[in-house]
Amino acid sequence: MVRVGIAGVVHVHAPSYARCLEQSGGAELSGVWDPDADAAARFAGEHGCAAFDSLEELTTDCDAMVAAGTNIGHASIIEAVLAAGKPVLCEKPLAASAEETSRIAAADAQAPGLLGTAFPCPFSPVFHRMVEMVRSGEIGRVLSVSATNRGKCPGGWFVKKEESGGGAMIDHTVHVADLLWRLLGERPTSVSAETGDRLLGLDVEDTAHLTLGFPSGVFATLDSSWSRPKDYPVWGDVNLSIVGEHGTCDVELFGQGLRVYQGGAAHIGTGSDLDAAMVAEFVASVKERKPFRISGEDGICASRVALAAYESAATGLTANLG
Repeated sequence: MVRVGIAGVVHVHAPSYARCLEQSGGAELSGVWDPDADAAARFAGEHGCAAFDSLEELTTDCDAMVAAGTNIGHASIIEAVLAAGKPVLCEKPLAASAEETSRIAAADAQAPGLLGTAFPCPFSPVFHRMVEMVRSGEIGRVLSVSATNRGKCPGGWFVKKEESGGGAMIDHTVHVADLLWRLLGERPTSVSAETGDRLLGLDVEDTAHLTLGFPSGVFATLDSSWSRPKDYPVWGDVNLSIVGEHGTCDVELFGQGLRVYQGGAAHIGTGSDLDAAMVAEFVASVKERKPFRISGEDGICASRVALAAYESAATGLTANLG
């Protein structure tokens, strides 16, 4: 049985990760820690586990860690857990600043194969099908991608820049940046972005629109926003629409539906718990002592896309990603 701790319990996904561990046949939630001791105690009480007084004590007690605190707390947790030689699955965005990106990259280099990024979307069966269609050439050469990651505003520390690093753009860009890498097999070389803060009246942006350029000439657009109203029937969406030489393909990762148009229409649908699939694979990687599929480098690269988008929004110029 793999003993997994949760470091940081204030992220909205922390309860889901705890549930996944509790329902896993090969892991158990060994305990939690958070800089806010009261939050850790409440979370521990809700999930029937111990609340530890320090990150060091929790790291010693567990075999692996899930980091699910505020964005600006990720770097310190990653450094501590990797220094102890234990695997850690970190919530996104991995880094909320260029300085944190450098720190995490250095820690990852010193403990290769132990850091994973909590991107659940690659575990979507319909996304796998879309990747297969692109790789097989079913819709021809990809010309462009239009993507959305629109949700409800999570509030709390997410809207405090000193704890989150930004608003909707850093919160949502990283998911799609990673999906585009898996879909196209190349990292973006440029990004231009515009942001707005007039929808919710926050100190951080609530809407953002990005255009990403790729070495092959493909371009992608992304609506990365907190634009879904409170009474919206679902949390939000992660949608991708590909234009290819021989057809188009649309995927709704949360809707679990794939629509294909090639002289006719086809729909493929399925259902899955993406968090459960992600946590199960992380646990398996710990047991088998192999790197997690969604690497630390993947999370670092996605964070750099979001941070470059802030540079573009501030200067009004296209930012180069090198």
